[in-house]
Amino acid sequence: MPGGVDLHSHTTASDGARSPRELVRLAAKHGVRVLAVTDHDSTSGLPEAIDEAAHHGIEIVPGLEINCDVPGAEIHVLGYCVDWRAEWFEAFLAGQRAERTARVHRIVERLTELGVPLTAEEVFAICKEGSPGRPHVAQAMIKRGYVKSVREAFDRYLRADGPANVPRRRLTPIEAVAVIRRAHGVPVLAHPGLADRDALIPELVQAGLAGIETYYPEHSAGQIEAYRALCRTHDLVATGGSDYHGPHTGRASTLGSPHVPLSVWHELRARAERLERA
Repeated sequence: MPGGVDLHSHTTASDGARSPRELVRLAAKHGVRVLAVTDHDSTSGLPEAIDEAAHHGIEIVPGLEINCDVPGAEIHVLGYCVDWRAEWFEAFLAGQRAERTARVHRIVERLTELGVPLTAEEVFAICKEGSPGRPHVAQAMIKRGYVKSVREAFDRYLRADGPANVPRRRLTPIEAVAVIRRAHGVPVLAHPGLADRDALIPELVQAGLAGIETYYPEHSAGQIEAYRALCRTHDLVATGGSDYHGPHTGRASTLGSPHVPLSVWHELRARAERLERA
């Protein structure tokens, strides 16, 4: 059914606008029956999401999203059906979030040097218990009146080559794939059409990549067909989702859109079971 599957969403556990319970309630309103919660470097929203989903007949897919660096671009890797309660995995994610926190301090220092004074405390007040990042810095800049939108904050200051962007230690995509596989999860290349690094896909497949996020709001019809073809060639799962964060991002995304066939979830679950046995 349309809107029945959404395999990419975010909560306040990272940079989403809605709490896990609010996200699940909204998903129910949009007819979503299978929802992957894929916060950045965090699985802390999963317990509440799973508990709330039980009241709405929604199946929660435990996941996360890891931001990675390659020369000249940023690539994201999604992990599905991960063993998110494993102690080593929780420790790994805690380390990732600690580096995010340190980066916020470095970014606000750079902004202050540029004549845009901001404090880390202002950013953390917006982030609260979430996984801090540039979107939270952008929201603090809006609150101060320096910019009018998240998009403007990134365009003027926070983009990859922006004057206030400070790199943080990130995994390579191959390392992210390895971490997700170690957690018995299914690693999937997120929104590849945004990064323009499709040439990396064969080596990621060699490293254990199991899927490509194909159905995505900002992918053209031509891109969707091209990624479906790549999935057939490399025996990958063609996944999809809304990448819903909430209205504060300025991105027009709706839970359950674009349409992702239910068969995609069945294929993803079967792949997870196959990898578990490998």
